[in-house]
Amino acid sequence: MSSRTHFPQIEAQLAELIDFVMCTAQACEAGKLNSWQDMTKRVQTFFTPEMLEKVDQVVPGWCEMSSYANGVTLVHTMCVLMALLMCPEYYRATAAQQALLKWILLFHDLAKKVQHGQRDHTHGFRSAAMAGEILPRLGFATTDNYGAQIKDWVALTNSAMTKRDEPGDYVQDNRQLPEIIAGIEKLFGRNTPAALVVKTVLLHISVTVVTDWPQAAALTEAQVRYCIDGEILPLLQIMMLVDSDGWALFDQATRERHRQETLMVFEQLKGSVSA
Repeated sequence: MSSRTHFPQIEAQLAELIDFVMCTAQACEAGKLNSWQDMTKRVQTFFTPEMLEKVDQVVPGWCEMSSYANGVTLVHTMCVLMALLMCPEYYRATAAQQALLKWILLFHDLAKKVQHGQRDHTHGFRSAAMAGEILPRLGFATTDNYGAQIKDWVALTNSAMTKRDEPGDYVQDNRQLPEIIAGIEKLFGRNTPAALVVKTVLLHISVTVVTDWPQAAALTEAQVRYCIDGEILPLLQIMMLVDSDGWALFDQATRERHRQETLMVFEQLKGSVSA
């Protein structure tokens, strides 16, 4: 990642939230937090209506995301941020990658809607569209094309879905990825901080990394070569490691199994990316 491009630190924007995540991760590591129920109670206590609104001022859509499925997505997002601070690969990443990963995790499920027990197979694209609109307000740099092209790109990304046989069941339309990714580069430049955040959010449900959670619209090998390069690969790997951890934070056996499966998948992806 180029050192010439600077971007804002999440700690300066959301200090109270990051402090909460750090303290909660320490409690988990110390054995003082042992269940999803305990975690849910802790998150609900922290996120008062005032705190939800404060975060929503920085990340518009936070309150709406927090309301779905009795707050399951909110709790998961906090668990994923905690898992990041317990992930060995995070500490081997560069300082710039570590900073970007916090933004990626904050945005990754922002548009997710979990209702009636159904998985949301398009939220990666929709969350990326939200990130693309919000990041410049936070201080991330854009190109001169941004103002003229952002609305069309958001509309394209939000509409890139295709209907499956099941009633009301849509999946992301990967055929639109070349145009979507070209749009990201026109808006932000190639592999700039904002581009890397948006791309990682866009693709975080595009690769099946654990057998328990097969993705409905996984990338083909050709699409992997087009969409994923050496800059995004380490960010996506850590993102997907901790995303799985966020659902199994208190089940060590499942966490370890998911970790090994994910690492194996990314070893294979490295071969495709470098080919």
